[in-house]
Amino acid sequence: MKVLFATSELGPWAKTGGLGDVASALPAALRAMGQDVRILVPGYRSLLESFPDAVEVARPRLLGGLLPVPVLRKALAPNGTPLLLLDYPPYFDRPGNPYLGPEGRDWLDNHLRFGLLSRVAAWLGSKASTLDWKPHVLHCNDWQTGLAPAYLHYLPGRRAKSLLTVHNLAFQGLFDHASLFELGLPDEAWHTEGVEYHGYLSFLKAGLQLADAITAVSPSYAREIQTDAGGMGLAGLLRHRAGQLHGILNGIDAETWDPATDRYLFQSYSASDLAAKAVNKAELQAQLGLEQRADLPLLAVVSRLTEQKGLDLLLEVAPEVLKLPAQLVVLGCGTPALEQGWKALAHEHRGACSVTVAFDEALAHRIEAGADIFVMPSRYEPCGLNQMYSLRYGTLPVVRATGGLADTVIDAADEKHGNGFVSGPATADALLQTLRRASTAWHDPEQWRRLQQHAMARNSSWENAARQYVELYKRL
Repeated sequence: MKVLFATSELGPWAKTGGLGDVASALPAALRAMGQDVRILVPGYRSLLESFPDAVEVARPRLLGGLLPVPVLRKALAPNGTPLLLLDYPPYFDRPGNPYLGPEGRDWLDNHLRFGLLSRVAAWLGSKASTLDWKPHVLHCNDWQTGLAPAYLHYLPGRRAKSLLTVHNLAFQGLFDHASLFELGLPDEAWHTEGVEYHGYLSFLKAGLQLADAITAVSPSYAREIQTDAGGMGLAGLLRHRAGQLHGILNGIDAETWDPATDRYLFQSYSASDLAAKAVNKAELQAQLGLEQRADLPLLAVVSRLTEQKGLDLLLEVAPEVLKLPAQLVVLGCGTPALEQGWKALAHEHRGACSVTVAFDEALAHRIEAGADIFVMPSRYEPCGLNQMYSLRYGTLPVVRATGGLADTVIDAADEKHGNGFVSGPATADALLQTLRRASTAWHDPEQWRRLQQHAMARNSSWENAARQYVELYKRL
């Protein structure tokens, strides 16, 4: 199958979250299974600087010249995946991250920027494309490419089949009615079975309405987004399209996240020899200014510091957690209020609590290896990656039963399969009780080792997800 994977992020060059990881790993896994996959991604400054020898392959003329004429450049990622870089400097040669300016606000022309990305994706999947390579399937991701199925729908003649993957339903790409004309969409697109959503143009709703198939990044999330509580206003549409909605659990990059080969660790280890995990714990404690206490459980967070991630709940109970006794290490950025709250906690509990407000790839790996317990109390979590990293590193996760967390973590009460600790309601009290259970289990070396063995035996590679995507592509 020839598949065009259209994405607004591509790790490690342009990444704000899990989408960037998926965009680099899933196409590589598909190619390893014999599929002909190419990635379409905006030519951000970081990407064009990383691939200075990218060769021009096309200049798409879109809607008779109504839209800008970008340049498509072809490059080869280090893992061998062909890239198509959408080079249009007025839209993509900017400071800041892919969506926000340096001051932290959305670019005002994001509808034009990602409308162009969607339009070029549709052009590549239509008979208008001048490239010899013609995809059978256009695989879109989140709202930034959600308009591509709409463009395909309203184009005449041959077109590729389309699939939209929802990584996070909360981000819907909402713009005013005038955007319809700026984006070159016909009047007929403005209705409830097109791109219109409560008086706005929604990129995401357009894709959910018009793509040939939809996937969510975990089976549980696919079910949750069809409920009024989890559907973010789109549950009715998703229930209507339930026959075309599939939950496929993301994988992780099993080469990058492997304690036996991880270059960031103080000392490597494996499921058959966990002795060096204690070395990583002691060195991490020293690096972060914590007391080097082998007799206390070390709890960890690597996350955006937001309410969605439940970090307000953990902050509320953190003083009680430290009294268990235990130590706590936090790495991440987030809302100003939570950043300040966590900094204040660390200041008050020096030696027992470390908070680093930043993102540090090396430190993230060292935390996964050095911690005993990883805490992810998310209110909702479409898939989640860190709980799978933690399982692989023998760092048992404490999670809420939501989304991909529910699909990957089995509570320790299941003696045959348990690999972590699962909390129910999104309350501070429920979280504290689950953390107490985890701490009690940590003090039982035989039980803890059994749970670690279950955790590290779990296969979280992309192979299974890639196989499911190939089967879905074939059915389109």
